[in-house]
Amino acid sequence: MSGQYKPKLRSECPVSLSLDILGDRWSLLLVRDLMVRGFRTFTEFLQSGEGISTNILSDRLRKLEDAGILVTEKEVTDGRRLNYRLTEKGIDLAPVLLDLLIWGARHERTAAPCALVEEMALNRERVLGEVRRRWRERDSTPFLPKLGGSGKSDGLRKRRGA
Repeated sequence: MSGQYKPKLRSECPVSLSLDILGDRWSLLLVRDLMVRGFRTFTEFLQSGEGISTNILSDRLRKLEDAGILVTEKEVTDGRRLNYRLTEKGIDLAPVLLDLLIWGARHERTAAPCALVEEMALNRERVLGEVRRRWRERDSTPFLPKLGGSGKSDGLRKRRGA
């Protein structure tokens, strides 16, 4: 951790402090891509389909590294290339991302298959254990299928009639 990124603190509230580091959409999407999509390189993030610009991507990666959420490592086969990897502090965001995924699928129209999200909600600890195992073993196999434009979910709650 380079320790250069020191956000201006609004308060000492844990939620406020967390938002000072992760309070923009790009930061959590980058953590998501590292955690569940198996992304490791700048190019993979850039081509994720989210539409992030190179300057924003560079800035957010630097801020996440400075905050101790991720680290850079030289590519084994090509020392000129960098790979990004979550730290333990970063992988500890897995429950947050899982809860955001479940909440979004329950309440909004998404591309996430309802059955998959429901399975994840019912087996939360197993899912989190698998995410952590993959991180520990450096397994970059995508955890979730790529979500595309075929058939959007109307939300789990709406489908269950709640």
